[in-house]
Amino acid sequence: MDWQSIYQSKLTSAEEAVRAIQSGQRVVVGHAAGAPQQLLKAMVAQKERYQGVEMVHMLCLGDGGYLGEGMEEHFRFNGIFVGANNRKAVEEGRGDYTPCFFHEFPKLFQKQLPVDVALIQVSRPDENGFCSFGVSCDYTKPAAELAKVVIAEANDRMPYIGGDNLIHVSKLTHIVETSVPILELPLPKIGETEKKLGEYVASLVEDGSTLQLGIGAIPDAVLMFLKDKKDLGIHSEMFSDGLIDLVELGVVNGRQKSLHQGELVATFLMGSQRLYDFVNNNPLVKMYPVNHVNHPCVVMQNHKMVSINSCIEVDLMGQVASESIGLKQFSGVGGQVDFVRGVSMAEGGKSIIATPATAAGGKVSRIVPFLAHGAAVSTSRNDVDYIVTEYGIAPLKGLTLRQRALNLIAIAHPDFRESLMEEFHRRFAPAAAPAGV
Repeated sequence: MDWQSIYQSKLTSAEEAVRAIQSGQRVVVGHAAGAPQQLLKAMVAQKERYQGVEMVHMLCLGDGGYLGEGMEEHFRFNGIFVGANNRKAVEEGRGDYTPCFFHEFPKLFQKQLPVDVALIQVSRPDENGFCSFGVSCDYTKPAAELAKVVIAEANDRMPYIGGDNLIHVSKLTHIVETSVPILELPLPKIGETEKKLGEYVASLVEDGSTLQLGIGAIPDAVLMFLKDKKDLGIHSEMFSDGLIDLVELGVVNGRQKSLHQGELVATFLMGSQRLYDFVNNNPLVKMYPVNHVNHPCVVMQNHKMVSINSCIEVDLMGQVASESIGLKQFSGVGGQVDFVRGVSMAEGGKSIIATPATAAGGKVSRIVPFLAHGAAVSTSRNDVDYIVTEYGIAPLKGLTLRQRALNLIAIAHPDFRESLMEEFHRRFAPAAAPAGV
């Protein structure tokens, strides 16, 4: 049977497709902007059909109707990341959080969390019957390959992106054709603090470096200050709109990459329609599953690899908390540690944690004597390399605890340096010499 006939035989409505989900099953949902919005809405509309369905995903853009109050009898959220639309559910005990490094998610699905159903969004098929996972390859492709049932929303608005990012129509159980815009991420507001941070971080980036970028105002601010660099490359869990200008200027070309030369490598994407148009059928952009892109043993193969991530707070030993505010689970570890460790093994690698010096409108220092009670350590003091605020750069790798503390205090907000120095003297002042010595 040719692929067109296979495709036609699997076409159905969203309402019919989600009836394949059974009570008590584990459903893995496509990531971030790749979440299949029409399938999720159809599932929620038929909530009375389901009891105890476990919904597993990382970020999931959209309203997340199955996360609302009163839905817990039907759907139980198990997050491998916590985001805006599910944070309340986790905080109120209607959902859970499972800690895991991003690159290990596919292994999690192989062993601890076997996949019953994968709900995914893909492009329409190409001339050979292959659909692209588009903007979300990450754990979505491995989950689809492991699932007993694969329900796919084939959206003609989903960008077609190559690499190891394709699935043949014969591997899909049910197909629902849609034509809806891919959910966009608002462009971040870049203020003076972010610009200063971007300038400091950019000063650490050498010509010929390969970059991993997070998301938000700080990474986009860094990109603003890279226009005078040469031959940069991208090997990143994701990138967004800020990169496009550097590619068009020729600053980012991947010529000096030691792995995937010439390719803009990512495992997922979020941004505006401009980004989605840029990556669609772009031969420079290649997507690979997260157990390749984020694996430290892959990351380390990039010479002059630079990772740029953010955090919630850093203590005077250099311990970095990036995912929780005390006992409150705010996000997840994501790929931060994947890249920090890969970069530490790369030739000429640098890992950078960039953060504003304060939070809560300047009332709270992010450089702290001790992490908040119950806070999870994301990047350990043994792994940390550079911490950057708008007040400067603090190298930590290879330094003593005393030296680290002094470097961190020097980049704290001036309003908090005195109290931090008081803690420094309590902790590191030499003991009084015994009498008669």
